[in-house]
Amino acid sequence: MLRQEQISEIIDSQQETFLQKGDLVTRKALADVPVVDNFATIITGLRRCGKSTLLLQLLRKDFNDALYINFEDIRLTAFETSDFARLQKEIERRELRVIFFDEIQLIDKWEIFVHQLLNSHFQVFITGSNASLLSKEMGTHLTGRHLSMELFPFSFTEFLSFTKTKPNKDSLSLYLQNGGMPEYVKNKEPLILGKLIDDILIRDIAIRYGIRDVETLKKLTIFLISNVGKPVSGNKLAGTFGIKSTTTIVEYFNYLRDSYLIDFLPQFSYSLKAQARNPKKVYAIDTGFIDAVSASFTKDKGRKLENLVYLHLRRQTKNLYSFKDQGECDFVVFDKDKATKAIQVCYKITDENFEREYSGLIETMNFFKLKKGIMVTMDQEDKFDKDGSSVELIPAYKFLTITE
Repeated sequence: MLRQEQISEIIDSQQETFLQKGDLVTRKALADVPVVDNFATIITGLRRCGKSTLLLQLLRKDFNDALYINFEDIRLTAFETSDFARLQKEIERRELRVIFFDEIQLIDKWEIFVHQLLNSHFQVFITGSNASLLSKEMGTHLTGRHLSMELFPFSFTEFLSFTKTKPNKDSLSLYLQNGGMPEYVKNKEPLILGKLIDDILIRDIAIRYGIRDVETLKKLTIFLISNVGKPVSGNKLAGTFGIKSTTTIVEYFNYLRDSYLIDFLPQFSYSLKAQARNPKKVYAIDTGFIDAVSASFTKDKGRKLENLVYLHLRRQTKNLYSFKDQGECDFVVFDKDKATKAIQVCYKITDENFEREYSGLIETMNFFKLKKGIMVTMDQEDKFDKDGSSVELIPAYKFLTITE
């Protein structure tokens, strides 16, 4: 329990720090933040990917003033459900109608308080680094009263804007290596990403889910990040790292996904059971993490480029699959139930790999009745027309800018 005076002082301190944050670069997601009366806006994403900065940009764009409070502040560890009444007094005293809550899901019964604010016609924005913890509570008191969006690390165009560089092979190589985590792009300190991974594993997963063996969780995480672009399954990994249970492996997968550190891409199948059973390809939420955990990985540029293209597509939609039959295709994008794009990724097309990459893409295009396909490369450009089908080779630095 906190005193009224303590809550007031913490808000003043946080407000000052919040308003002094640097913008870095205007986020493209700013235009997509849903602002609707009587609805709470929920913004989720990886820890330190820029959610509070996005709130500040939203404040400067659309509002005159707002109250900001971050519940991860160590001074708020004693905050209890009963303290929401004191917080309500502070909001009323300051006569602010726009409220920004960061990681409010750490406090029990937060959804009831937010529902009360919405009923009193406050504009409420919530950010959090764990998708499932927010969604569980939103499914009760906030059903039909919230709009959600995700925020990712810098896209390629945001990276170009921040680094003041032009889209070409050199800037793409830099982005491929460094990724788009704002603090790392700004400071270039390798320890930043390693420390962030540790924070996520301990604070967002181990503590929240009561996992005692953090070292085993870390080994699994490093394995997954070191194998981006490859299919993984709980069954195949059971017994690895001392984790005997497939159920435990799958739970760890879910925790890593919900914390936005790792993502999984399902293999397309018209059978939902087969789709759930098939191994899923694993990707890191930022390519900077790949070098941070695996120095030996730097030579495998093809899978890292594939990870980059995945993130680009994932920013635009969740309706995304890989495809495998006689051949394979890296990505198929759907609009509702209809496939709209087939995309193959290959760092460099050579005489040895062209037929495999091309035939896998053509097979996918024929399966989904698509006339056009895309092969994303590091810097090659070409076009192949055959039997009414068209395949275009596009350098990644163009693909990541013209299709955003």
